[in-house]
Amino acid sequence: MSKDLRIVYMGTPDFAVESLKILVENNYNIVGVITAPDKPAGRGQKIMQSAVKKYADSNDLKTLQPTNLKSEAFLTELKDLNANLQIVVAFRMLPELVWNMPEMGTFNLHASLLPQYRGAAPINWAIINGEKETGVSTFFLQHKIDTGDIIAQEKTPIGENETAGELHDKLMNIGSSLVLKTVQNIENENINSQAQNENQELKEAFKIFKPFCKIDWSKPMDEIHNHIRGLSPYPTSWTEFKHKKSAELISCKIFRTEKIVEDHSLASGEIIISKKEFKIAVTGGFLNIKELQLAGKKRMDVASLLNGVDFNEYSI
Repeated sequence: MSKDLRIVYMGTPDFAVESLKILVENNYNIVGVITAPDKPAGRGQKIMQSAVKKYADSNDLKTLQPTNLKSEAFLTELKDLNANLQIVVAFRMLPELVWNMPEMGTFNLHASLLPQYRGAAPINWAIINGEKETGVSTFFLQHKIDTGDIIAQEKTPIGENETAGELHDKLMNIGSSLVLKTVQNIENENINSQAQNENQELKEAFKIFKPFCKIDWSKPMDEIHNHIRGLSPYPTSWTEFKHKKSAELISCKIFRTEKIVEDHSLASGEIIISKKEFKIAVTGGFLNIKELQLAGKKRMDVASLLNGVDFNEYSI
């Protein structure tokens, strides 16, 4: 066991579990885990624990779930853990009182190649913007969010049809290895952190809200395709289909499309249906819808949907 390090780990969702797991499996001394408070969720409002809390409990790790990171009670508890290193993965903004507490500092794992895509949704925005490459970064926290000195980075290509969910899982695993490598280098005093390069055009990773998720079928094919896969499976792109006779609107989430480059003279948004194919005309060709979900229904592939709904009666 690495006795010199006393680590406090901070994280909440699934993305943060893998990095905690790899530290536990490599026998690092995790003296405390900070995660979000339990909260009611779903139709039954059942009290749910965060993914990190579930993992911590299953491994008998001490957990703290503060609602206020500046409260005297929490700060006292945190100080009593006597950590000399803190690690943050998908948590929340920390006050300086917290990130400046351990002698070896606090480092964060971020799912982009910083300084690009600082912010809440780096995985989504890299795909939405059509990037061919992204990665993960570890960096020391400082006052302004996602701006601290870079410790290490790892790159990975983005596939042409890769979704945000698929990239999330890939970066989660790459990120956990980078967290382990960063901890090992800190332990061995083999750190050469570098200031982030601000002398370039920076792309932000703003939080995404529902109005942005609506598909604009008048845009070029690549842009729509990237928009759909960059929001899949969450928060999910959506559109509305209108019944030609009744004018009834059906809301529909779209999870996966396939590009068909082809010349045509159809209006953007025109629907072409066959027995197993659902194509929508766009500038530059067609988008073949592969997976979708009508309001109130389950997510399904197009062949299953077309067995029950006649989309020839609908338009966009």
